[in-house]
Amino acid sequence: MSEKRIRLGMLTPSSNTVLEPVTQAMVASVPGASAHFSRFRVTEIALSDSALAQFDDSAILRAAELLADARVDVIGWNGTSAGWLGFEADHRLCERITAATGIPATTSMLALNDILAATGVKRLGLVTPYRDDVQARIVANYATLGVDCSSERHLGLQENFSFSEVEGAALTGMVEAVAAEGVDAVAVVCTNLRAAPLVAGWEAALGLPVYDTIATVVWKSLAVAGADPSALKDWGRIGALG
Repeated sequence: MSEKRIRLGMLTPSSNTVLEPVTQAMVASVPGASAHFSRFRVTEIALSDSALAQFDDSAILRAAELLADARVDVIGWNGTSAGWLGFEADHRLCERITAATGIPATTSMLALNDILAATGVKRLGLVTPYRDDVQARIVANYATLGVDCSSERHLGLQENFSFSEVEGAALTGMVEAVAAEGVDAVAVVCTNLRAAPLVAGWEAALGLPVYDTIATVVWKSLAVAGADPSALKDWGRIGALG
């Protein structure tokens, strides 16, 4: 009998250079699985009208419709914009994607929130590359879910491409700093940071779960497509989640 094929569709910010290779590396451990990508324009992360307009659903839906041509089993928004737009934006986007394509959809942030709820996280260490005002918006949105993100570190960056150039040592320093403040877990929120390959090492050193938002959408997409996420065991504790 031939091996079941699983095709994961990923919506990708145009200036992102990290999520594709990391997603491919993660999916390589899952028998029969492959990842397929569709881009739409995102070049900066800010709260200006022009920056927020990048996440207009119509542009994202056009990219999703191209993924549907590849008959993917799930479409994931591999991005974190709902962190500052509000989580309802991702719920609405997923509904619109499925209505337009007939394909189930998920996102990095909704997957992260599923994990936080399932594991009872109330104090979350938040690590991002974002500006002060964007970070404050994310902290406020998590407060509406009863999750305290007051233990946070961010880099104050705005250009999306620049996130990919952040060195691992800088990420490690931020993760260690929030972990030292008594949190239940740490989240690295941005899909253009090279964090996912470092997660297993951080978890071993700190004794805490660390959730990277590239990994969360891969994990959830595999589950939606009917694959076993335990194949991600080499990528940290996320591989042990059902």
